[in-house]
Order: sequence, then structure tokens, then C-alpha cells
Amino acid sequence: MIYQKYCQLFFNNNIFYVSYFKLTTVSTVSNILARKGISVITVEPATSVIDALKIMADQNIGSVVVMEGTKFLGIMTERDYSRKVILKGRSSDHTTVADIMSSEFPAITQKDDIERCMQLFSAKNLRYLPVIENNHLAGIISMSDVVKETILTQQETISHLQNYIQL
Repeated sequence: MIYQKYCQLFFNNNIFYVSYFKLTTVSTVSNILARKGISVITVEPATSVIDALKIMADQNIGSVVVMEGTKFLGIMTERDYSRKVILKGRSSDHTTVADIMSSEFPAITQKDDIERCMQLFSAKNLRYLPVIENNHLAGIISMSDVVKETILTQQETISHLQNYIQL
């Protein structure tokens, strides 16, 4: 996290007072990954959609990462399933995750701030973003992760301000 330092000077009874506090202002993708971890559930591109859905149900998750060896290919989400299989009358047994996965994602790194992620989620209508470092998948963040991080950052800011007021 990045901290901004604030200093306030005030004058009372011919004495100058200085008050000082830190305010958390920017949270990054690395903060999210440090909190939630970097492990992701992966499947191979040839995995059937029904098998991927079973994994998602067993793990209580809304997506799986599609990998070929160590290469990130895409993400298959519940949304992909509903729009590209169910609504098109395709078979979950005979359709592979490679056939329906989302693969066009903006690049983000651990150094990106949460505001950029929120802008990407909104502008691109996404729910998940892959974090890429040195051409390898470093983790996945979700819109929910960003909301949680924003709430934590706001709670820290409130705590800092309460401590400042009590000085």
C-alpha cells in the first residue's frame, strides 16, 4: 500500500502545534493477491464443459482458468456457460472449455492499482482479470476481490482518521 503523509500546523495561545498522520490512499493488485493467495483452479483446454462445471461446483467458484502447460489461455466462467452453451442449445458433455472460454483480457500486473481494475471491470464488462507477470499467470482477481479490498482500505482510512481526531 502507498501512504501519503499529512501534516497540519495550527496556532493556539502563541504556540505552534504540529499534527501528523498517515492516510492509506492506493491499494494494488499485489495487496489483493497477498490477502487471498495466488492459487487458482485450472483445467486443460480439452476438458468438457460438464467436467469444468463439476469442478466449479465442488470448489464453490464461478470460474476456472484454462491452461496449456504453464501457458495461460483463458477463463471459463458461469457466464460463458450460460451464453455459449445453454442459450445456444449445445451439449455440456461434448463442448470443451476451449470452445467457450473468454480469452481476450486486458493485461494487468501486481503493480496496477485497484482504480485501474475497477475501470477495466466496468469498461470491458468483466468479472475476472488475470494477473500476468513475466508472461506467466501470477493469479486471478475478481470484481468481488476488488470490492473487498476497497472496503478494507476504507476501514483503514477511517481508523487512521479516528486516531488522528483523538490526538
